[in-house]
Amino acid sequence: MPTPQKAAFLRPALAPGILGAIVLVAGAALLDSSAFTIIRYVVAILALIVLVFGYRGRAWGYLPFLAAIAVLWNPVYVIPLKGQVWQGLQFIAAVVFIVAAIRIRVPSPEAQAPARAGSSAQRRR
Repeated sequence: MPTPQKAAFLRPALAPGILGAIVLVAGAALLDSSAFTIIRYVVAILALIVLVFGYRGRAWGYLPFLAAIAVLWNPVYVIPLKGQVWQGLQFIAAVVFIVAAIRIRVPSPEAQAPARAGSSAQRRR
């Protein structure tokens, strides 16, 4: 029976991306309440976390969208959007979170270590 191979890539943005999408969809019902401030904090923080993983995975195309989400949902400096525009942005941001979470891949350090060791051993011969 062959030994299992280590994965070449990890998807570290998957958990925070899906969590961010869930918070955004749930927050669409809380737009007019004071609890929406908590939604803003959570979404802004998760957008920055996914942004860092996107930077590490060199997924440059997602960085501007994640930065825009972090700015728009920033609870410190509130951008005054209301009504259907804000609700539509909630769902668009949820889609961005899901797509970025699935597409961002970071190279696995365990999978790269044996490849480097083997290549250096071959160079010595």
